[in-house]
Amino acid sequence: MSNLSETCEEQRIEAVPGLSAPVEIVVDTWGVPHIYAENAGDVFFAQGFNAARDRLFQIDLWRRRGLGRLAEVFGPDHLERDRAARLFLYRGDLDAEWASYGTDARSTVSRFVEGVNAYLDWLEHHPEALPPEFGMLDYRPARWSPEDVVRIRSHGTAYNLLQEVARARVTHAGGWESDLVRQSLRPHRQPHLADGLDLDLPDDVLRVWELATTPVVFTGDPRVPLSTELPADNPAAAGRAAASGDLDGGSNNWVVAGSRTATGRPILASDPHRPFATPSLRYFAHLSAPGLDVIGAGEPAVPGVTLGHNGQVAFGYTIFPIDTVDLYVYDLDPDDPTRYRYGDGWEPMRTERETVPVRDAEQCQLELAFTRHGPVIHVDAGRLRAYAVRSTWSEPGTAAYLGSLEYLRARDGEEFRAALRAWGGPGENHVFADTSGHVGWQAAGLAPRRTGWDGLLPVPGDGRYEWTGFHTPEELPGLADPAAGYVATANEYNLPPDFPADRQLSYEWSDPARQQRITEVLDRPEPHRLEDSMRLQNDRRSVGTRQVLALVAGLRPNGDRRLATALGMLRDWDGVEAPESAAAALYQVWFSRHLLPGFAEAVLPPGVPPLLPTFDQAAVRSALSDPATVWAGKGNGDEDGDTERRRDDLLLTTLRAAVADVEELLGPDPRGWSWGALHRNHQPHPLGFLDPALDVGPFPAGGSASTLNAAPYLPGDFVQTIGASARVVVDVGEWDNSVFVNTPGQSGDPRSPHYRDLAERWRNGEYVPLLYSRAAVERSATARIRLLPA
Repeated sequence: MSNLSETCEEQRIEAVPGLSAPVEIVVDTWGVPHIYAENAGDVFFAQGFNAARDRLFQIDLWRRRGLGRLAEVFGPDHLERDRAARLFLYRGDLDAEWASYGTDARSTVSRFVEGVNAYLDWLEHHPEALPPEFGMLDYRPARWSPEDVVRIRSHGTAYNLLQEVARARVTHAGGWESDLVRQSLRPHRQPHLADGLDLDLPDDVLRVWELATTPVVFTGDPRVPLSTELPADNPAAAGRAAASGDLDGGSNNWVVAGSRTATGRPILASDPHRPFATPSLRYFAHLSAPGLDVIGAGEPAVPGVTLGHNGQVAFGYTIFPIDTVDLYVYDLDPDDPTRYRYGDGWEPMRTERETVPVRDAEQCQLELAFTRHGPVIHVDAGRLRAYAVRSTWSEPGTAAYLGSLEYLRARDGEEFRAALRAWGGPGENHVFADTSGHVGWQAAGLAPRRTGWDGLLPVPGDGRYEWTGFHTPEELPGLADPAAGYVATANEYNLPPDFPADRQLSYEWSDPARQQRITEVLDRPEPHRLEDSMRLQNDRRSVGTRQVLALVAGLRPNGDRRLATALGMLRDWDGVEAPESAAAALYQVWFSRHLLPGFAEAVLPPGVPPLLPTFDQAAVRSALSDPATVWAGKGNGDEDGDTERRRDDLLLTTLRAAVADVEELLGPDPRGWSWGALHRNHQPHPLGFLDPALDVGPFPAGGSASTLNAAPYLPGDFVQTIGASARVVVDVGEWDNSVFVNTPGQSGDPRSPHYRDLAERWRNGEYVPLLYSRAAVERSATARIRLLPA
């Protein structure tokens, strides 16, 4: 065969160096590889080989971006991004790093990387199988080392640097209370402001961070990256970064005990939310060897599985937003600006110089500066200030998702929770269910201790604000076999009522509307079924929308016919934000483009609203429902009546403006309106600007930030920013009943039949089987790849 694409005929590869015994990869109808090996080393080797077979361009770009090696193949315009990425590489002790992930992490990653490299060797003899992106960009994929997988940190999520900077800017302009419109705090508190700290931050203070953590997207010239235009240069980009790069990352999961299901078996559902792309961030695989039989989703550049089951325990996760990042501000020595104030003296920055090969140019030496806290991301020479980031990324064990290796062999829920001691990052709400019927939830992740301060604002780097160690895994919250018969998380504030106040894990949480909707459905008395979880993952009925619609009932149009029509549409609407809904289009344009900014203009000091890239929708809804909380004391003495009149005037004024806005966007006849005509889902390929056929979509989208089928967007263009590209529902114990979907498809090779074959199913809320037993896999096999040892 000329390449390893899937066909119905058996394919055989002789003499793959590195294997100790034969391996068989059976690809099913939906593109899932089921990898059968005689030992664990060979199964991870084959996982790496297969990841390169299906996702080579994606993982090669992942590695290059993470290591800061883009300029080597794309030219000097990428040097700034390369420097930024190198600042955030893990630079600590590698023995401690490997030990952090558990007993076999080094050997597992090494075998995985050997498999990737074995596929690259195979390509040398089969160049026609090289993915077309390499030809478009005129370069070849590079070989991997095990350290590449663990040193890269910047592909993971980390909280709350964007929030700190946004809060500092709003606080500087209008006081800390003004920032509660952007992000409320739970538990409520006044952020700690360090004595003498100037919150007037440079406009581009985050540029290096953004370069290090945002994806690479190419323009028509492969040598010029589109995404060098970053939030510091573009206010719209700043809003998109705040929306998709921090708290709105989101996710949903739940697990229902057998006592609440129709079958008596637990059901686990999980749908992590991240930005959409082609190919998907997630990749499903089945790894089977003596002592290991695990199936589910992971990131294709990382060995193992993070979301799925192993035949004894099912597991899923959502973000638990531990605050793992702080911005430090330093005064520089006027006589030597490479030194910064620390304690009673000056301390020198550590400088590392790295030589970088550059395509079509001379090699370049990059200078990287570090303080004792971390990489220096900005120097303000005029004001003699420097800014550096401390994050848990510099600590051993925080390579994203690699901690999952330790729980792949867990035999029950108790062993699963114990294995989470090896989970360093990102912070996650893990839910689990085992075949004995036990279900539960456990938060995990490396969490800094801050004594006497809270991490909500930047702090001086002079020694007054140091981390005092880390919370132990036992100090993070969890729950086993809840009395309610289920547990659900959706990034909401979920610390138990008696959680100790001195454990300052986070104060910033997502809108609780998604979790409230899960609870609303799971509290129903009817036995829960697999199909119910599938419908719930695709649910577009918003608790938050319902809260605002309750305020519409009392509004009067005062003779305005267009306003009367709009009020009638909203009153008659069931609150389901379907793509075809005209009322959803009106509501979302009203809420996001008029009501939220109108509320900010009404209650905040002048000059503050333009600084808000996003709004805390739950906080605004709550204030509108109880207007005395923001307008009391500002009226004519009739407090209740006056505050409600102010609120109703705001609702009517902004709704009137929204009607005109929708008419301009969709035409004057509401019968022609639909939410999906505005709200679009786009799954872009990094080279979509060069060849639009590589992109998937755009599709009409429903939902919003507050629906379970999460579809947040920026009001400027309504394009969906993040969502659930992968969904899983597991029937615990009857594993072949489990289902999944992964848009646009399993393969990253545009020539593969699995490149976009799941996109329509995903769009329509449909699923395909997540097959587990060998018999079921064989019945659905479409390709068989045999790897034989040399």
